[in-house]
Amino acid sequence: MQNRDLAADHLRRAGARLLAVDTLFRAESWADVVRESQEIVELALKGLLRACGVEPPRIHDVADVLIAELVRLPEVLHQDVPRLAEISRGLRRDRELAFYGAEDLTPSDFYKKPDAVAARASARFVVDRVRPLVAPR
Repeated sequence: MQNRDLAADHLRRAGARLLAVDTLFRAESWADVVRESQEIVELALKGLLRACGVEPPRIHDVADVLIAELVRLPEVLHQDVPRLAEISRGLRRDRELAFYGAEDLTPSDFYKKPDAVAARASARFVVDRVRPLVAPR
């Protein structure tokens, strides 16, 4: 099943969350920027997969699916798939840690501005590359 409306909704929501990330960035809430950036990337990539007729798995990192389904993705995106997969994997690793922390790690102490800058730039890159390919018809 291919629900282009759902794919487009994923991208719309990813774009709205980019605005939220900017607010979190201005508030210097670095851990929250990292966490929210992961969710943006997840939504955008799942929107892309849906738009290409691939049912995304209910997991947070779709890097392996992007690589496995490369032939179903728009050719214009093929050169970016390794970077998209790397971004998905990298931010996935930080998903829970940035939100919950750990007994020996407090997210607000652990994540610094360079982490937030990189995460936000990655989220923007993914949305910018995917959005034109998932536009509603």
